[in-house]
Amino acid sequence: MVCKADLHTHSTASDGQYSPAELAELIKKRGAEVWALTDHDNIDGVAEAKAAGKALGLRVIQGVELSADDYLNLHILGYGFSAAALQDWLNSLKGGRNDRKYRIRDFLRTKGLEVPLDEVDAEAADGSIGRPHFAMVMLRHGMVATRKEAFDKYLDTPDFQEMEKGMKPSAQECVERIKAAGGKVSLAHPYQIVLNGESLEKLVCRLKGYGLDAIECYYPIHTLEETAGYLKLAKKYDLRVTGGSDFHGEKHKPDHPLAARELALDWLI
Repeated sequence: MVCKADLHTHSTASDGQYSPAELAELIKKRGAEVWALTDHDNIDGVAEAKAAGKALGLRVIQGVELSADDYLNLHILGYGFSAAALQDWLNSLKGGRNDRKYRIRDFLRTKGLEVPLDEVDAEAADGSIGRPHFAMVMLRHGMVATRKEAFDKYLDTPDFQEMEKGMKPSAQECVERIKAAGGKVSLAHPYQIVLNGESLEKLVCRLKGYGLDAIECYYPIHTLEETAGYLKLAKKYDLRVTGGSDFHGEKHKPDHPLAARELALDWLI
């Protein structure tokens, strides 16, 4: 079954610009038939997404994006799992994500920046606070010239990642918990991981041993060469292929427009 899909999106339930219902409208206009809402560490927006999607004739897949502690920017996408089986664990992760705002504030203080947490809270509204919310407040106060600068100079540096170390579950735990809950697992945006070539292949092999089902080969800023390499890796390890936009909204990630990628999804739906 080949469908036009976007399997990686974020709403206001985490650090996206649009509510799940608003996002459903945008996805429909984009021409996708299958949509996965993959907010960070929570599924709070899924019920709204499913209701809105049903009204629009969209097939909505319950999803989540988990950050793993093993490597820089190693993210795991989970799909179609039992919410009841994962809810307590996800709640604990969400609680940790909310506590994280104090660590980020204190980290930025060591860099001479005082970012008002009340404004960060307001930026996040009812969603879980993430780095994009800090970046927007920093931009508003003139601490950086662009959102990208906030990440390049402060929020995605080796110092920042060292501060984060030990605060996330392992990749093994992420994969195994999703699989135990009856879900499917894809490795998100492999280009972001600080690995390539043989070292990336070793990681994929290890994740496959835990139960990895797929690799997100199609991603807005993967080069053609990178995409070809990930497709080759997926074929070598008998993994499925996923693709998504990692859409957060024009305000947060203007270079990540929504997708309607043709994907073979028999294994997923």
